[in-house]
Amino acid sequence: MKPTLTLTKGIHQGTDVVFLSFDKDFKLVQIVKTLDHVRWSQSQAKWYILKRNFNLSEFFKQLQETFFIDYSAFKTTSPSQPEKPAQTNDQIKTRSISELKNAQINTFRTWMKQKRYSDSTINTYTTSLKTFFDFYSDKAVEEITNDDLVRFNHDYIIKKRLSASFQNQILNSIKLFYSRLYKVKLDISEIERPRRGRKLPNVLSKEEVKLILNALSNVKHRTMLSLVYACGLRRSELLNLKPGNIDSKRGILIILNAKGQKDRIIPISEKTIEMLRDYYKMYKPKVWLFEGEEPNSNYSAASIYKVLQMAVIRAKINKKVSLHWLRHSYATHLLEAGTDLRYIQTLLGHKSSKTTEIYTHVSTDSLKNIKSPFDDM
Repeated sequence: MKPTLTLTKGIHQGTDVVFLSFDKDFKLVQIVKTLDHVRWSQSQAKWYILKRNFNLSEFFKQLQETFFIDYSAFKTTSPSQPEKPAQTNDQIKTRSISELKNAQINTFRTWMKQKRYSDSTINTYTTSLKTFFDFYSDKAVEEITNDDLVRFNHDYIIKKRLSASFQNQILNSIKLFYSRLYKVKLDISEIERPRRGRKLPNVLSKEEVKLILNALSNVKHRTMLSLVYACGLRRSELLNLKPGNIDSKRGILIILNAKGQKDRIIPISEKTIEMLRDYYKMYKPKVWLFEGEEPNSNYSAASIYKVLQMAVIRAKINKKVSLHWLRHSYATHLLEAGTDLRYIQTLLGHKSSKTTEIYTHVSTDSLKNIKSPFDDM
């Protein structure tokens, strides 16, 4: 009997998408990964395809031999392509505008690559622009005014109750697009920015970190998570490491081209070096320190996420732990051990000391010495 794959409509990062839900199975995942435009959402823990890239008929052709496809969330008609009606002049004009906008977004993408923006930032900004331009499908880029920007902010972002981070993200992408490539004066300052909230970082205790690491019997998996905690690495920094980034004689790990195109060095202990040596002898990586299944490919973000979730379950920790929790825990535990905040800022690669100061709000050592007046009653 074929496994069921359910298609549902949804919104991801402010964009209309089609989510793909099916029972977790390695072979099925590999098949789904071969599809064009398919992406993994870590926040939703689902595969998805942007709605504008989704073609139900083509989807059926590719997967109907493998899955029973439940598309009840869509129209109840057959997924075969209906005959297209003749287009009106307005539809032809809208399509022409859309094609021109896509070309302009591609020009913007090329410019960002030349300016050495990270792939993540490029994808985020171009996707945000596409969302904005789709909202004004009948208007050319040069015709969009500040009033349009105000209406988009109210009728799309506010009405859909999208996050403050998405609101800032899309405004930043519009500002960069117009200020660098087009002589159109859009005054972003007129748009009300969301008030910045102060969310505390999620931190694990040392005992919880130890339980997670000890829950892994696979040497590669344990080494990867241990290195994130031992050095406070971001996920991208871990996955882009190469054997040459380890200088065992100097006792340092060299992080190249990290967030903001910055390099930095992190001290590593003899214990960490020995762990890496044992790992290297067993796996003998060639290009990347942590390699994936395909030759010369680095380990995937989706795979390391699954490794962590498996370890958390085995450790019987009832929290929604992400990889970044280990980085937060590293910083907090350093602070509690008496490390100067300025050094922690350097080790984490923070541009501003204000970013690092957030860890003072989750360090519990000083709080433990505070006596509640309730205790004297």
